[in-house]
Amino acid sequence: MKLREGERIMKIYHHHPTPFVFDVLKAVAGAFPFFLMLFLFQGALSTKWFAILNVFVLALFALVITYLSLIYWLDKLVVTTQRVIHIDWKYLTIRDEAEALLKDIQDIQSEEKGILAAFRVFDYGTFRLDTASSYVTLEFFNAPNPEQIRQFIYHVKNSNL
Repeated sequence: MKLREGERIMKIYHHHPTPFVFDVLKAVAGAFPFFLMLFLFQGALSTKWFAILNVFVLALFALVITYLSLIYWLDKLVVTTQRVIHIDWKYLTIRDEAEALLKDIQDIQSEEKGILAAFRVFDYGTFRLDTASSYVTLEFFNAPNPEQIRQFIYHVKNSNL
């Protein structure tokens, strides 16, 4: 992402941490059967192999958590003085970047999770931005306080007119 001449970054939004915690819990649940199998076959393995396999499973689990963390943290929504940029990392090697000029924004929608959104822990949802062209739509899932993002972009857009 390169900034244009005279363009400044106003705000950067990352995903809300609560869905990430749920993803980590899913990874822990996925690692549990492997540790359970090691525990059950502990008597059939020598102490050396038991320790090696435990370290291997733990290292594999740590790599999965690190990978999830990087993908989750690298995704961001950048609001500048001229445009809104969504950087979406599919994998560590594949990145999608979409942008919308502030002057082309037609509609901004925010969607939250009902009454639970009143609590800061669950105040996340989907942020969707439509432009004048029919094919440019930015969607930022698990956005922290999507209503506040919507209001901020409208404020930046109106102050630049």
